[in-house]
Amino acid sequence: MTEPHKVNPILKQVLELGPPIVFFLIYLRIRDETYILGGTEYSGFIVATLIFVPILLVAMAVLWALTGKLSRMQIFTAFMVIFFGALTAWFNDERFFKMKTSIVYGLFAGLLGIGLLRGQSWLAVVLNEAMPMQDEGWMILTRRLFWCFLGLAVANEIIWRTMSTDTWVKIETFGFPIVLVGFLFWQITALQGYLIEPETDAEG
Repeated sequence: MTEPHKVNPILKQVLELGPPIVFFLIYLRIRDETYILGGTEYSGFIVATLIFVPILLVAMAVLWALTGKLSRMQIFTAFMVIFFGALTAWFNDERFFKMKTSIVYGLFAGLLGIGLLRGQSWLAVVLNEAMPMQDEGWMILTRRLFWCFLGLAVANEIIWRTMSTDTWVKIETFGFPIVLVGFLFWQITALQGYLIEPETDAEG
């Protein structure tokens, strides 16, 4: 099995976080414009969505070329962006792209919930090698992350249905990622007692 190539961490972050920020900036620039494409009138939001899809794919292609791998989450996210971006353009309806976030978070919650019903932490299956932790710790983290994803899915539904597109774009680009990263950082800190320290050679 080939090892993933090492890449500059700053460049990696730019490739991972850059496309949503570029989408945000493009949206701000053209949000009040309308465009005629193929005889159909499209809003600035939908055009920004159409531009975002190839930008994301190019960033992922570069990341794959540099590292030699893509995570399942990155591949899944790209699929959802392409699928719902296509629906948005085909039906000329921005609601499809806004619903994508609810569906993604809802699917994550559903997968974790299925594992919990089976008495398993599917997070441990994916991440235990990178972050060894006792089974009890994985179950706690899985339960909490299940509720976090479910809460984000519900929050997205409320936000896009009751607030302006401007507000949704800002929360989608910055709010949800900040909440998720902050939540994960809090959990990793809170569950330190369950982490398994690497074994050290007693001789020497």
